[in-house]
Amino acid sequence: MDKEIRKSVIAGNWYPGSPKVLRADIEGFFLNAPDVMIDGSIRGLIVPHAGYIYSGQIAAIAYKIIKRKTFDAVLVLGPSHRAFFQGVSIYDRGGYETPLGVVPVDVTLANDIMAQSEMISYMPAAHSQEHSLEIQLPFLQVALGEFRFVPLVMGEQDLKTCENLAESIVKAINGRNVLIVGSSDLSHFHSYEKAVKLDSAVIKRIEKMDGSGLLEDLEKNLCEACGGGPAAVTMMVSGKLGADRAKLLKYANSGDVTGDRRSVVGYASAIFYKGRDS
Repeated sequence: MDKEIRKSVIAGNWYPGSPKVLRADIEGFFLNAPDVMIDGSIRGLIVPHAGYIYSGQIAAIAYKIIKRKTFDAVLVLGPSHRAFFQGVSIYDRGGYETPLGVVPVDVTLANDIMAQSEMISYMPAAHSQEHSLEIQLPFLQVALGEFRFVPLVMGEQDLKTCENLAESIVKAINGRNVLIVGSSDLSHFHSYEKAVKLDSAVIKRIEKMDGSGLLEDLEKNLCEACGGGPAAVTMMVSGKLGADRAKLLKYANSGDVTGDRRSVVGYASAIFYKGRDS
């Protein structure tokens, strides 16, 4: 069983390695986050995946909304930064470990998703060093307590892959109360002004819950997002699960944190939900 537990590869670097410090930092982020009231059923989140000192406060605004809520499972989707492969890799065993403990994989749901498409399989290399999924887990652990999740890493982020994955997820969910988390940063290493311009194109698509439109804009180089595929799939799945409202929670970039506006990375958090009066 221990061999099936994916060990942390970013604790002590991207976020604190001490459980006490890590939990305190996240609780501090929550304390500083505004109280956002969502009148409806939450289906999906888009959150950044940089180190906590850069994007933790932005992510916390989204995660604070789901504090103490209950889901049958959480699906966390991220882009592959280090492994190159076709399709999508799903971790279908054991769990992921962070300093706050092991988050078990919902093996049944993972297998159900995998059974829907030949594009989805288990590739160990896709998960071994990938940070975009792990960076989300401590936030989820503090917000939800105990939960089961399904980790998905996208090797390709084109429209065909995104639509295939979204359809596979929806079929596999089959009535479960599932939260979809899309892990994505926005533009990279532009001036502050150019980053804001590029990122505004992504934000427009998010606010319209337009996943295919986002992918089209990315293809035309009208904007940038290193998790454009996960963000698009999150919007697609959320819509198919009944979400009819989107809310941008926060946009900022690394220049807002460090004060250095010469070369920045963009971050956003957003939520998709079904309004109670819908």
